[in-house]
Amino acid sequence: MDLLSAEARRNPFPIYDALRARAPVLHDPASDLWMLLDYESVHRALHEPETFSSRAAVRGGRPLDWLIFFDPPRHTKLRALVLRAFTPRVVAGLEPRIRELAATLLDAVIERGEMDVAADFSVPLPLMVIAEMLGIPIADRPQFRRWSDVILDLAESVAGSADAPRAASGYAAATVEMRAYVSALVAERRAAPRDDLLGRLVAAEVDGEALTEDDILGFFQLLLVAGSETTTNLIANTVVCLVDHPAERARLAATPSLLPSALEEVLRFRTPVQAVFRQTTRDVAVQRLTIPAGKLVLAVVGAANRDPRRFPEPGRFDIGRDPNPHVAFGHGIHFCLGAALARLEARIALAEFFARIREFAPATDAAWEPRKAFHVHGPARFPIRFEPSRS
Repeated sequence: MDLLSAEARRNPFPIYDALRARAPVLHDPASDLWMLLDYESVHRALHEPETFSSRAAVRGGRPLDWLIFFDPPRHTKLRALVLRAFTPRVVAGLEPRIRELAATLLDAVIERGEMDVAADFSVPLPLMVIAEMLGIPIADRPQFRRWSDVILDLAESVAGSADAPRAASGYAAATVEMRAYVSALVAERRAAPRDDLLGRLVAAEVDGEALTEDDILGFFQLLLVAGSETTTNLIANTVVCLVDHPAERARLAATPSLLPSALEEVLRFRTPVQAVFRQTTRDVAVQRLTIPAGKLVLAVVGAANRDPRRFPEPGRFDIGRDPNPHVAFGHGIHFCLGAALARLEARIALAEFFARIREFAPATDAAWEPRKAFHVHGPARFPIRFEPSRS
């Protein structure tokens, strides 16, 4: 079962179902990787950092120095700093600007009657929002996108593909560029403090010590990817789901108030981040098997969100599903701190999309091109043709 093929990246769910039916916890002797495929096990791995550490070292390497790869107490302290930028008040205050940016992107394509949902809309919008939050010129967005793609490409080295050496060297070169870029921005903020996210990071302290430039670079890289990737795929996957399920598309058109519920179902049905790594700190019994200490664990969130023991008819796309206890944003101390922002961006972006676009369909019969990183799920390209709304 090749989870790295283009077809599997478009539709990994039959493979998950087959593997889960065999056993909810699987061990691959070749890679010594343990896979968790059921809701209960994945939920536990996300909820117990003392047993399933985020400092997951892959293939003899070391974890990136990002917030999501730290355990308490360092994780607790660093997360508290970044949470100040994602308070409900701050997130709600972004709504008018997000609406303006989404409208600008749609204005650029509306008269053409065709667009690439990913390249023209779902990819640039979150990058523009994160750039503004950081206090960085939106004009630098193409550079951000290139860096984001390079960081995502690093997943190929984790997956052990033939492209692993190229991906690793590309990340190293991009990190040199990002370090110089961030260093210049830090110097600017120190010379002339500003009330943006980057300015707050420069001024922040942990246990009385200022963050180092490496700390700030880690935040920058994390926000570049995590701050855009989930939202990008949530927006694009919503369009994919509605193309694939015309009855639910008509239902949403008739009842636009279902949009928030529809987004939750997209998060479950086509989870943007399909899997996360953990590493066991002790021998632990999971579903009648014992995973030894120090082993790499892949918690397959996308499989957990299709577990029939937790979700009735998990293969059915239902925009009114209730309850919907998906774990697309994680759980516990590592619950995605940008979840509220991702939901807000997607809700605004898609409301603008549906207000301006009446009918839409794929522009080609070819299967859509999936994003390359094995752990994310969504289209890298999804061209559509549409009729602009004249109302």
